[in-house]
Amino acid sequence: MRGDVEWGSIPGLVRSAAEQHADAEAVVDGRTRISYAELGARVERAAAACIASGLEVGDRVAVWAPNSLDWIVSALGAVSAGAVLVPLNTRFKGTEAADVLRRSGTRLLFVTGTFLGTSYVASLRRAAGEGAGDGDGDGDGDGDADGLAGPLPGLPALEQVVVLSDDAPADFRTWKDFLAAGEGVGGAEVRRRAGELNGSSLSDIIFTSGTTGRPKGAMITHAQTLRAYEVWADLAGLIRGDRYLIVNPFFHTFGYKAGMIACLMRGATMIPQPVFNVDTVLANIAAERVSVLPGPPTLHQSLLDHPARDAHDLSALRLVVTGAAVVPLRLVERLRGELGVDTVLTAYGLSEASGIVTMCRRGDDPTVIASTSGRAIPGTEVKVVDAEGKGVPRGVPGEVLVRGFNVMRGYYEDVTATTETMTPDGWLRTGDVGVLDEADNLRITDRIKDMFIVGGFNAYPAEIEQLLGLHPDVADVAVIGVPDTRLGEVGKAFVVRRPGAVLTGDDLIAWSRREMANYKVPRAVEFVGELPRNAGGKVVKGELRGR
Repeated sequence: MRGDVEWGSIPGLVRSAAEQHADAEAVVDGRTRISYAELGARVERAAAACIASGLEVGDRVAVWAPNSLDWIVSALGAVSAGAVLVPLNTRFKGTEAADVLRRSGTRLLFVTGTFLGTSYVASLRRAAGEGAGDGDGDGDGDGDADGLAGPLPGLPALEQVVVLSDDAPADFRTWKDFLAAGEGVGGAEVRRRAGELNGSSLSDIIFTSGTTGRPKGAMITHAQTLRAYEVWADLAGLIRGDRYLIVNPFFHTFGYKAGMIACLMRGATMIPQPVFNVDTVLANIAAERVSVLPGPPTLHQSLLDHPARDAHDLSALRLVVTGAAVVPLRLVERLRGELGVDTVLTAYGLSEASGIVTMCRRGDDPTVIASTSGRAIPGTEVKVVDAEGKGVPRGVPGEVLVRGFNVMRGYYEDVTATTETMTPDGWLRTGDVGVLDEADNLRITDRIKDMFIVGGFNAYPAEIEQLLGLHPDVADVAVIGVPDTRLGEVGKAFVVRRPGAVLTGDDLIAWSRREMANYKVPRAVEFVGELPRNAGGKVVKGELRGR
């Protein structure tokens, strides 16, 4: 089955899910529980409101909010009205959000009220050039930081801001008022608007995490999204009746598409969680009989190591999908052995390739799942090349290149970056270093920019991290290159000990000398309480280098 052929567009998928899974539970958000029929009605109402607000096909609509039912409805409503979705990272500061809104030409923004003690509305206003002269940074002259109160001069394209709350500053709309304004637009008009879309229409612009520079917007179509996540759902074995805890943020492809879109395809229940907190994860798994829990390795590691784990019933959990350069074999074995998880899979993707490139298959050996990211998904090609672009033998590291239906249409309004990233014959340069084995399984060893050279030898931090992760007292680890007068650069490891461990730096270095080639052995070890990570779960190595 090809998702892009069956549904045609994301609004086609939403309508299909509302009909085929009408009575199935679609979303559980706190005390709110709605069926797929109810979800379809809410999305149609949101689409009507978008049309009533003057939104045209191809206009950009952003969502800057944590995982919630309102995120699901506002995003799917906007896309159903023909908009191109621009999800904003909830970790962004106001200046970063304003930059993406400005560069994408976003016309309509859905924004949370206050989240984790921060008023996103107020921070955006300060960043967009208002707030001078009244002493509180909100620009309304009243001395209280109550957020936006008028047009944003620094964001001329942004015509409307809808606050996903019961309260909104003057000149901005509450979610309730926004929806009410669409009541004059009928279902026939919503369906007519959705009918203007086809597989080649842009569905979203996913801005990269910016860990290696300024975020760039990868343009992805409806057909790419549907085809890629039909494949994902099929390979993962997602089924109707699954209960899916979506901890991965919706602004990330792993949350929005491997989460929301995949659930719509199968009639699975979405349980959005706005913040990763292991206590909440445990409580949700037990209370909601969660069966599916994708996420980065750190999520599952913290779950396994939680002292109160045995007090929760986790028996319904059957499917885990994870992905990172480092997935310890012990993690895979513990998920299967201690929690009884039937299926543990690893995958690799990036925003520029619709979020998915390779994936393990059910039935793969645990060592394959832990040491690789699986094989290319159907319809795509993967190759590994040297600095001159020539293919390298199996087992030799090089840059990973991808070609296929999933590769982006380019970076939004950035021809230079697009040309640098994509070859004339359609290959995407990922910037990742990887190795292919004889069975075509891909092992990501690092980012090209993270590699360092020790006495003439290329050292790949992710490979070293994989080895250090085998130490029984190491819970989490990151490695960077630091200057060395004799060797040029050497490795430094930042290590999170397991609870109760008394591991010393000398102990770990001595252990490393027994387990790996000398040039890979870290020359320094710093123990930390936790590693700095972005919202997608990636370690922010720039912050470690800054230390």
